Amino acid sequence: MGCGALGSFYGARLRRSGHEVHFLLRSDYEVVRAQGVRIEDASGGFVARPGVARDPAEIGPVDLVIVGLKTTANGAFGSLIGPLLGPGTAVMTLQNGLGNEEALAALFGGERVLGGLCFVCLNRVAPGVVQHLAHGRIVMGEFGRPLTERARRIGGWWRDAGVACDLTEDLEKAHWEKLVWNIPFNGLGVASAAGLQSVLAGRLFEGQPLGACLTTDLLLRDPEWERLVRELMEETMEAAAAQGLALPGDAAEVQIARTREMGPYRASTLIDFERGLPLELESLFGEPWRRARAAGLESPRLGALYGLLGQLDPGRELQRARGPRPQ
Repeated sequence: MGCGALGSFYGARLRRSGHEVHFLLRSDYEVVRAQGVRIEDASGGFVARPGVARDPAEIGPVDLVIVGLKTTANGAFGSLIGPLLGPGTAVMTLQNGLGNEEALAALFGGERVLGGLCFVCLNRVAPGVVQHLAHGRIVMGEFGRPLTERARRIGGWWRDAGVACDLTEDLEKAHWEKLVWNIPFNGLGVASAAGLQSVLAGRLFEGQPLGACLTTDLLLRDPEWERLVRELMEETMEAAAAQGLALPGDAAEVQIARTREMGPYRASTLIDFERGLPLELESLFGEPWRRARAAGLESPRLGALYGLLGQLDPGRELQRARGPRPQ
């Protein structure tokens, strides 16, 4: 459910490994029904042919619902997931940021919910076509409880599909470790269009035209942008530590080294912004900022970034804020 670049890539992997997989589709429905979904990579790629449906009722109860929706669509969880649930159905979110497992648990019960973090570089280049650039690992765990045999079984499904999968006993800590990358590179890639001064101030300046968004390589090529990347990473690690979630001391350096290997990568928030789509503002920036504040931290860089992105967000009139934003 949510078959953009990420959902299509992982769903195609599961289908190729022999699982019965159904894609819930809208715009790509006719293309995938006729041609399957093509994954392009350095090895030449492959085509997978999942079942396709426009309505979840056409699929019915399943063993596992994999959620790849943008978090801006979380309000549709009830109508989309309900028809897919049977007594033993598990629901696994592969979405960005914080709060997604909690939203699913509130609707369907925490015992159903697992979370997964995807470390992968992908782009949807055409309907039913995904370009896999690098990486692909998933880190997954149970929501709010230790690992179960169910989680180990699902982890085996991923590995059988050729996806490196690590299991974690601390899903919340894993989320914050990924935010060390997501907050600076997703956020600054968009905010860079408003200029460095605006990012630091957390506001747009009157009459200032927007410039170009920056890919990950350009953010790391310029000393001032790289400094801001590192400062945001440090604030994110401090916010995690304030909640008792101590991240590895080299987490920032490891993420930066991996990012340099990616080349000119366009983070998902940048792509959404350039397409005029709502940004995943709350899960990626708002909720981490609120949790940092609740733990007694100011997190000024994160607050400034969150405030500026709220002004730049193409979907700002369509979204309901979960709480106060920095002024």
